[in-house]
Amino acid sequence: MAEPPLILASASPRRRELLAQCGLAFTVVPAGVDEGQRDEESASAYVRRVAADKAVAVWSDHPDAFVLGSDTAVVLDGKVLGKPADAAQARVMLAALSGRAHEVLSAVVLACPDGRRLERMSVTRVEFVCLPQAWIENYAASGEGDDKAGAYGIQNQAGLWIRRIDGSYTGVVGLPLFETAELLREAGLLSS
Repeated sequence: MAEPPLILASASPRRRELLAQCGLAFTVVPAGVDEGQRDEESASAYVRRVAADKAVAVWSDHPDAFVLGSDTAVVLDGKVLGKPADAAQARVMLAALSGRAHEVLSAVVLACPDGRRLERMSVTRVEFVCLPQAWIENYAASGEGDDKAGAYGIQNQAGLWIRRIDGSYTGVVGLPLFETAELLREAGLLSS
């Protein structure tokens, strides 16, 4: 009997690249779920819910598979900074992050064929130096942060302005590898 397949419930090319580092074969099936934060929902509850919603939405169509869902949020002063709607919003977000530390929460949920849902959360503290206004303008106009929480990608030009991180670099990129590997080992998909 063949092993149940692993499915990544994400359209993110960054998550696809990171999951490939685990050395397992997998397919990609993006999940079409509402990623909006609910009223009174904490940042932690929000990220966990969206990751679980993604995994369960795809698992409901593929109940014999292991389905991995993930979500990442940038949190400044307790407020979730989502993906910017446009360059103007990206500039506002980057200016708010300038010279400050913020948290990046990255939740991972594995929906299993037996109905279990395994979950992990990565919390990383990220600190930007003071960002030059000209850089903020150019970066926002470049579109590099358009599809990223907080309007930046640590793996591209924004990384040049990050003074320090305390936590998971891959969690900031979008899929915390340590926590993901823990889930895959717990489910028996990855050897110990």
